[in-house]
Amino acid sequence: MYLNPRWRILTVGDGDLSFSHALKDACKPRSLVASTYDSQTTLETKYSENALAPLRDAGVTILTEFDVTKESDWQRLGLQKFDVVIFQFPLIPAFKSESTFKQQVKPNTLNRALLHQFIKHACDYALDKAGPQLCYITSKDVKPYLHWNIEGSLVQRLNASYIGQMPFAINQFPGYKIRNVDRDKHVKDTSGITYVFSPDDDTKLRDKLTYPSYLNDNHCALCRAGPFCFDEDKQKHFNGKKHRQMQSLEDDWQQWLTNFYTEK
Repeated sequence: MYLNPRWRILTVGDGDLSFSHALKDACKPRSLVASTYDSQTTLETKYSENALAPLRDAGVTILTEFDVTKESDWQRLGLQKFDVVIFQFPLIPAFKSESTFKQQVKPNTLNRALLHQFIKHACDYALDKAGPQLCYITSKDVKPYLHWNIEGSLVQRLNASYIGQMPFAINQFPGYKIRNVDRDKHVKDTSGITYVFSPDDDTKLRDKLTYPSYLNDNHCALCRAGPFCFDEDKQKHFNGKKHRQMQSLEDDWQQWLTNFYTEK
């Protein structure tokens, strides 16, 4: 993950705040504001080891009960602006009951909605238009995360574009623990990918990023398949079980987008 020490950085959804603490020590950014979805009481109860006190001792502003889907929480930032907003390994909490599961939108769509609203609100409320204007989302390259089509249709209807990606290496951030979203347990330190979005198409960060080949013509971006040598091969893929499953998830996502923006 590329970070510039001259940047003003906001982290969101940092469960135990260990990423923010590790980032502060590793990068020593110009300024840092850390936020977490939980209240202080919940954070300290859920995570027996957390970085709340060390960050406060270092003078870092910490926002608790910060929900990236709520405009009112982003408005708590006031006039403060940032160069990059970072969301590490986002994942919605598990459903608490079978009845709740049956009443809700599918988890795939809910996770996409979380990230879509993160980018939307970061661009509207947090990013300095005079700066690089970057949104980082780090995610795992395994199921179910790679089924979210992060680099594809996530930013539809937004004034932001996917501009590329870079590897995330946890050893760059000593002390960072990737936490389970619901309990005091850290998950396996698997490799990740940091996806980069920006409303600025001319961002100077492009030379540090890669752009996957499966997003090019004659590929299937949903399934990360291709290139297809013949039309017959392409059609066979589109008729296959995997693609039909991925297309179903994409259709659900498109319906959510329609409903969300119609209600507005």
